[in-house]
Amino acid sequence: MPSNAPGVRRCAACRAHAPKSEMIRVCRAPDGRIFVDDGGKADGRGVWVHGTEECVSLAVRKKVLNAAFRCAVPESVAKELYERV
Repeated sequence: MPSNAPGVRRCAACRAHAPKSEMIRVCRAPDGRIFVDDGGKADGRGVWVHGTEECVSLAVRKKVLNAAFRCAVPESVAKELYERV
C-alpha cells in the first residue's frame, strides 16, 4: 500500500502502512496531556499503532511512544491501548 494514498498511516511499532480504520491513534495535546484518541482527529501530535496485540505490545515494550512524543508516556495509556485490542 503506498504511503501517499489518502487515509493511510504508518504504524509506529512495526512501520507497516495500513488504512486508518485498522489503527489506533495516540495523541499528545498542546497542553501536554497524552491519551488514546477515539475519533482520530483530536488536536495535537498523533502517533498511529495497529490495533493488534502484537503491535501494541511491541510499542509498549520498545517504548516507541516515548520516542515519538519525546517524553515519558503514562502507564495508563498503555493499559488503555491493551484494552482496545
